[in-house]
Amino acid sequence: MARETGGDVRVLGIDPGLTRCGVAAVEGAIGRPLRLLAADAIRTSPDTELPQRLVRVERGIEEWLDKYEPDAVAVERVFAQHNLSTVMGTAQASGIALVCAARRGLPVATHTPSEAKAAITGNGRADKKQVGTMVARILGLDGPPKPADAADAVALAICHIWRGGAQARVAQAQQDFARKVELARRARGR
Repeated sequence: MARETGGDVRVLGIDPGLTRCGVAAVEGAIGRPLRLLAADAIRTSPDTELPQRLVRVERGIEEWLDKYEPDAVAVERVFAQHNLSTVMGTAQASGIALVCAARRGLPVATHTPSEAKAAITGNGRADKKQVGTMVARILGLDGPPKPADAADAVALAICHIWRGGAQARVAQAQQDFARKVELARRARGR
């Protein structure tokens, strides 16, 4: 979806987490300046029961979706970590983010941390400081968005703007090709 701003896309980046779920709204297009609309974190207390924490994350994401009306949502893909409770909380928050986007019919993509780091810094193994520095440089900010989870959400949104369009075109081309192959197969079978 292209906005009235000449083809710009607005992406809500989400760095899932139970204690701090990073969220950011970024607008722009490949080859054009990007604009940070907002970045922050949805916070929950570890002392609160899990169901209430998940409701808080859902409400926070819904508020961001209402306020910024993104064209797409980019969520960090959950990966295995050493701390099982951390990965479980991250996976639960990620599921909430995916449901919120799907409920609205928004295209949603998941990007690995290394994919976002590579898109922003050119190095898939960059540390948080390098990512924050490059996010600030790309967006013309005085410093990286805070907290770090918000900077990660910005990086995901930028990654999606820069890579998501190409990925969507490849996916569409694959669907079109599969459809043509199926039509040709059916035509031969008659």
